[in-house]
Amino acid sequence: MSEQKKKLTVPDLRERKRTGERVVMVAAPDFLMAQWAERAGVDFIGIGDSLGMTLYGHPTTLPMTVDMMIEHTKAVRRGAPNTLTITAMPFGSYPTPEIGVHNALRMMKEGEAEIVKMQGGREKFDIIKAIADAGVPVMSHVGMCPHFVNSYGGFKLQGRTAEDALKIVDNAKAIEEAGAIGMEVEAVPPEVGQAVEDAVDIFTFSIGAGGASCGQLLNGADLIGSFDSFKPKFAKRYGNVGEVAIKAFSDYTAEVRSGAFPDEDHVYKMNAEEAAKFKEALAATK
Repeated sequence: MSEQKKKLTVPDLRERKRTGERVVMVAAPDFLMAQWAERAGVDFIGIGDSLGMTLYGHPTTLPMTVDMMIEHTKAVRRGAPNTLTITAMPFGSYPTPEIGVHNALRMMKEGEAEIVKMQGGREKFDIIKAIADAGVPVMSHVGMCPHFVNSYGGFKLQGRTAEDALKIVDNAKAIEEAGAIGMEVEAVPPEVGQAVEDAVDIFTFSIGAGGASCGQLLNGADLIGSFDSFKPKFAKRYGNVGEVAIKAFSDYTAEVRSGAFPDEDHVYKMNAEEAAKFKEALAATK
């Protein structure tokens, strides 16, 4: 399928916003999942620092580094060369405009990122603007921002009150004003997701923010059921790869212990004449 798939571009995202045509997004951390996503016809792949949790087993996304995100971006680009990608800038990689631009450019040059994404709104205005002014397509993130997990006291729904919801909408407006091409809206009530979508003219994608955004995102590890340490409320499972994998490992373990594996179908064969010569030569060495 990859040979025939038309790859989306940044201008396409603007057009999708205008026309209301939906964009399908998944987060994929590696070559293999990226291949699956592209073959399935997914429009847009995110290389999110959530892979720090789903792939590396960290309790938060915070330990991820720029170097790690660059390597995962390259792996995903190899697995899905005909799918638009967006790479998360990890926690601590954009504390100032100068450092943010430096790391965004590294991701573009070394990781071949097509879009980078940071987190935050009005308080990050100068950083978003600096990255955009450097010629890097940049998105940001409103609602529940995982980089602020310690401030929240955990991964918690945002926008519960009218005051908090208005702040989220204001942050969305600031992201657009700063020159971003879009934003992620995460873990807010649908009314807040709708308000964000209505407030801006740039591309939005929702993960746990209702159906109002231009695109929907799910973490690939959640939707195929390969990550089961916990399940966010918004994560719908479309498969249970974890269960299939555990059974496969269990069957393999049982066959090795019983001697059933390897069998004749899973070993290499030696030419009968050469096997006889080998046996004779081996006997002569004793």
